Amino acid sequence: MTPPDAPNNRWSDLERPPLNTPALRRGLLRPGSLWSSLDVVRSTGSTNSDLAARAAAGLAEGAVLVAEEQTAGRGRLDRNWTAPPRSGLFFSVHLIPAGVPAERWGWLPLLAGVATATGLARAAGVDMALKWPNDLLVTVGGEERKAGGILAERAGDGVVVGIGLNVTLRAGELPAPHAGSLALAKAVSTDRETLLRAVLRSLEQWYGRWREAGGDAAASGLQAAYAAGCATLDRPVRAELPGGRAVLGEAVAIDGDGRLVLATADGLREPVSAGDIVHLRGAAGGLT
Repeated sequence: MTPPDAPNNRWSDLERPPLNTPALRRGLLRPGSLWSSLDVVRSTGSTNSDLAARAAAGLAEGAVLVAEEQTAGRGRLDRNWTAPPRSGLFFSVHLIPAGVPAERWGWLPLLAGVATATGLARAAGVDMALKWPNDLLVTVGGEERKAGGILAERAGDGVVVGIGLNVTLRAGELPAPHAGSLALAKAVSTDRETLLRAVLRSLEQWYGRWREAGGDAAASGLQAAYAAGCATLDRPVRAELPGGRAVLGEAVAIDGDGRLVLATADGLREPVSAGDIVHLRGAAGGLT
């Protein structure tokens, strides 16, 4: 018999009830929907890794895998992402953007960011900002805090997009001083089923619009939407690039390839396609 205080017991935290899988399936797996299957597991290492393995063996587009707990969740640059069981949304989706040139697939994590932010604005009443390329920010006590992140990886003939979001984490549970959660940002709702449905429906809408435009971020409205919600633009930043090089400049645009364009002190404009971005308050010091 499972001890009543076991961390994965459904009664271990009554403020964090388990997801209702049948209800989620009824609400999302409808005829004509992008979503073809939805599974919820109690605990796993990484939903991205699990779904990528299934994709390699042949998996329909629109599969969704949700974990109540991730023990080896990964962010960009292989950073760990951990949180208490049932305290957040940790899920991955399998997308096969047929008809979209592969060079435009790099927009998918940015698309997921726009979809998550717009879905949560409606369902949670939280003004969420996007930090290029894949962080989800909320405001806690007047300060920007990271509440989520996105990781997209090629898998078979498609892409697995993973989204991790802190929902009910309390101040003492935060993994880092700059982290936040929807609860700490005063969300009007932290019901995870409501939030998951809202994000997946928003993702379906944005993905459909982008695919219909052949992956053209400008024509689909995605480029403008991302720029409008991007907290990185119009501020000084430091781009820490692969290989140890760093570039200082003002973030002035998101180009047609989804790259962040920096205006440097020497008058050049440098597009950044990969790297870590630090939001600076001024010439020295900064916010991550």
